[in-house]
Amino acid sequence: MSLKSKCAIAIGKCSQFALRLLGKTGGSYPGKLALTIDKHVLSDLAKDYETIIITGTNGKTLTTALTVQALKQKYPNLLTNSTGSNMQQGIVSAFLSHRSVPNEEKIAVLEVDEANLVYVVPFLNPKIVVTTNIFRDQMDRFGEIYTVYRKILDGITLSKDTIVLANGDAPIFNSVSLPNKQLFFGFSDKPEADIKAHYNTDNVLCPHCEKVLHYRHISYANLGHYFCPNCSFKRSELDFTLTSIDELTLDYSKFTIDHHPFTIGIAGVYNIYNALAAYSVARLFDISADAIQTGFTQAQRVFGRQELVQVDDKHVLINLIKNPVGLNQVLELLKLDDNPCTLIAVLNDNYADGRDVSWIWDGQFEELHHLTIEHVVVGGARHAEMHLRLEVAGYEDMQVCPTISEVITAIKQAPSKRVNVLATYTAMLQIRKELATQGYVKGELD
Repeated sequence: MSLKSKCAIAIGKCSQFALRLLGKTGGSYPGKLALTIDKHVLSDLAKDYETIIITGTNGKTLTTALTVQALKQKYPNLLTNSTGSNMQQGIVSAFLSHRSVPNEEKIAVLEVDEANLVYVVPFLNPKIVVTTNIFRDQMDRFGEIYTVYRKILDGITLSKDTIVLANGDAPIFNSVSLPNKQLFFGFSDKPEADIKAHYNTDNVLCPHCEKVLHYRHISYANLGHYFCPNCSFKRSELDFTLTSIDELTLDYSKFTIDHHPFTIGIAGVYNIYNALAAYSVARLFDISADAIQTGFTQAQRVFGRQELVQVDDKHVLINLIKNPVGLNQVLELLKLDDNPCTLIAVLNDNYADGRDVSWIWDGQFEELHHLTIEHVVVGGARHAEMHLRLEVAGYEDMQVCPTISEVITAIKQAPSKRVNVLATYTAMLQIRKELATQGYVKGELD
């Protein structure tokens, strides 16, 4: 280890310690500081670690959390970036904060931003890269979906020995031949048919002949058992298979993978994909199905992802929304509960949210009309755009709350006991920060 690297690590750890004394997580800045001193510091920090990287548009955070809990059944002291800081500086900060145990195998499970793989893979040489999905997201930052996939591939192919564990139900992950070993997970829980995806669905053209793909079944969006009726392109054989979805509620999901029953304390078909990905990683580390279920039981809901918060007498469910597919899956989730509720939609357009908010027009808000929604609130920097979208969807007499403090007041004054909050990334962080200040949630995110 060079003197420069030693200095970078020492200064990074000191800054992390100081930030934590101030009540901060130190999830990003210490890594940024260390990288300023030595841009190759991650290579020394990650030495001797077996690393799993989890990337993709949706599901990174929960897949990482479920994977961590499953692997902890065998590796109790593994490293992860639990703060959700998933760019290069966040990865460095995670390594700075970890205290390894002598004579114990070093394992790291890291959520990594799609555009940041190229910056971390050369230093980590990961054993496995998990790709969850690629959907249209932050067009101003990423561009269209094949541009995102190219960014991921540019990172993956820097480590030829890395196993690529991909969502086999996503056609894009089978569109390019890789030098890496590839394994696939997916769903086989519905009768076979011959159907097409909804006309407003991305990535449903065959990458070989550009004809519209057909499906034996569709889980949601463009995910499913796809095939091209015009050429030989089709879904790859699955290595890890969901064989049935057994029960879906707003509080939990029951399903079967490779003939083993599982339960997770979180709702939604999209989260069953996350659990399937975590299961697949754990099986590659020879962890039994029973131990994986134990890990799933110990996993907590991730901040802002179906996070339940008690605010006085209100039961508040916070859901992150950031792109059309994710938004529609959250709306499907809300349809599982027919109790009277208040709907609060908070829309920001900061850099981390994406400047272009036109994606909300692809959200199927109209499908919530059969629910008993007693009150609707819109807030955030782009509250006017959200107000217009919900007005077009048929909602009237909406309350407008431009500031987060007003949103919190609206939660407390909601006419219903149940409050469903839909918030973009920075809005979610602002809401949680204010709730933490008022003592309703613990901790504060950087």
